[in-house]
Amino acid sequence: MRQVEATDERQYMIQEGYEVYEKQGSPMGAITFHYHNFYEIVYVLEGEYSSLVENQAYNLKKGDFLLVNQNAMHKYQFVEHKHDSSKRIILWITKEMLEQLGAGRMDLTSCFTTGESCAYHFPIYYEEMLRSYLLRLAMSETAEELEGAKEIMDRGHLTLFFGYLNSLCKRKEYIFANEELVTHPLVEKVTHYCDAHISEKITVEDLAEYVHMSKYHFLRKFKEITGVTVHAYVTNKRLIKACECIREGIGIQEVYQECGFTDYSSFLRNFKAAFGVSPGKYKEYYPE
Repeated sequence: MRQVEATDERQYMIQEGYEVYEKQGSPMGAITFHYHNFYEIVYVLEGEYSSLVENQAYNLKKGDFLLVNQNAMHKYQFVEHKHDSSKRIILWITKEMLEQLGAGRMDLTSCFTTGESCAYHFPIYYEEMLRSYLLRLAMSETAEELEGAKEIMDRGHLTLFFGYLNSLCKRKEYIFANEELVTHPLVEKVTHYCDAHISEKITVEDLAEYVHMSKYHFLRKFKEITGVTVHAYVTNKRLIKACECIREGIGIQEVYQECGFTDYSSFLRNFKAAFGVSPGKYKEYYPE
């Protein structure tokens, strides 16, 4: 099985369509808020794992699944010594790959958007079935005599995995219960304010006043919780909104204004730094 060091900070795909790998120990390479334009699934093989997705914290145990939507702000929630024995399988997959697998018959992306939570407990029978597909994907490189059939076999396992996963995620009894969730009120309030004023100028002073905190206490507390500065968080929210606007077919010249960037050059610089391509190139992936 392909393993990645827990300290690995890579948050971009190097393979086309999907990647599957295993991580062990506390993932110290992912302790700050980040996002990507593909989907992520974390399956806990051993021990425990904690993640903050937007303003919601999820404390996962062995057998649990975490589903992270594309462009969702998320980070590993560090707890000293608690996750030293954690072992996880990570699956990254693009929207285009899921659409190919669904072949127009089933929306295999719906499991990331239809639930009331990002985390799920499944009955042992279903959990073991999903785990077997993930393990086959992660270990499919080992059979040398099957090398020519690898792509076909992988697509089959991915289709079965996401077919069952989407059906299971529609059942509310498998969603994390409220008592298993921890909401971070400060992040929730800042997120709400940003969403409501994304096209406007947003200052630290405005946010501090909104959350009823002094400016410097707010800056320190927010960085402590999220791992990023307030400025970086607001910029990321603007970029996520920009991606949504581009996918909806809004013109590039309108997008940067609607998302609160002061000028196009600032928008272009931040967009390329975050996604590695220009807004125009990104738009090519989503033709009208």
